[in-house]
Amino acid sequence: MRIKRRKTRVVKIGRVSVGGGHPVAIQSMVKYKTSEAEICLRQIRELENAGCEIVRLAIKDRADAAALGRIKSRVKIPLVADIHFDFRLALEAIDSGADKIRLNPGNIYKKEEVRAVAAAARLAGIPIRIGLNSGSVKEAGSGRMPDRLVKSALDYIKLFEGLKFRDLVISLKASNVLDTVSAYKKLADLCDYPFHLGVTATGSPFRGAIKSSIALGALLLEGIGDTIRVSLTDTPAREVYAARAILESLSLRHFGHTLISCPTCGRCEVDLVKLVKELENALAGVRINRLPGKPVRPLTIAVMGCVVNGPGEAREADIGIAFGKKEGLLFKKGKPVKKVSYADCVDVLLKEIAK
Repeated sequence: MRIKRRKTRVVKIGRVSVGGGHPVAIQSMVKYKTSEAEICLRQIRELENAGCEIVRLAIKDRADAAALGRIKSRVKIPLVADIHFDFRLALEAIDSGADKIRLNPGNIYKKEEVRAVAAAARLAGIPIRIGLNSGSVKEAGSGRMPDRLVKSALDYIKLFEGLKFRDLVISLKASNVLDTVSAYKKLADLCDYPFHLGVTATGSPFRGAIKSSIALGALLLEGIGDTIRVSLTDTPAREVYAARAILESLSLRHFGHTLISCPTCGRCEVDLVKLVKELENALAGVRINRLPGKPVRPLTIAVMGCVVNGPGEAREADIGIAFGKKEGLLFKKGKPVKKVSYADCVDVLLKEIAK
């Protein structure tokens, strides 16, 4: 199966292009007050190391807007200024070098205020995200949430288009998976702007990752989505790892080698859980890059715990090992190579991967 991406305009956020078939970009958000510039810089560098490609910062006051400029001068990753209630903060963030502005139609909706932000963004050559959220959607009433989100988005889009500003990214986030999916699918047929995907207020890391995976996966499978954020009540780096896992599981992006392993059962006679964690940690720092003259292909590595499905799974992977009682049989490119002891298997697999 091949995912057919939705055709959209291309929007450039700093050095990252989204939409128009460009790779789905990963975003996260700094979780400290922006005026605490040094702390924010440390978290941004952690995000970059995790594989984040766009970072958003909350701009609550003028001190935050000023600090954005100090942060901007020390990083290369694109910075998005998250603006609510006061449009003047968007103007100050633009002056501080923001690569993109997020506006919430639920609390910045006066035409003269929107016009001022659009004019400043046009002059700076940066895009604006129309960031709708079910918790602050302006349209009240008894209508279904997806319809309210879509109506609010279309009204705001019309306002910008009336101002001849079309450098837009749209998001329609609800805390409910079904509402989120429905809203994005409805709007996908009504405009050609790139979408930033996410589920808002997902909760704890475990439940949040599941909710995000279901919603984002359902949309991405239909080709909807150009940049994503997995919102978790956790460190932002964890959000990035979850986003990477979603994109890799759909073969939309490859960030490293893929490790598959069995869930274990009563037939497993080795500590496979320990082994997989050790191997996963070792592979976490391995990035897939294209070296000059030598393309590096991501590998699938299988680690299986018994002789039922193990040999077959290991044989189908690029490199695999299927365990018996105290040792495993190493496979490479579908062929058995040699027997390997449990104690040596991680070192052996890492050497084979590096070849």
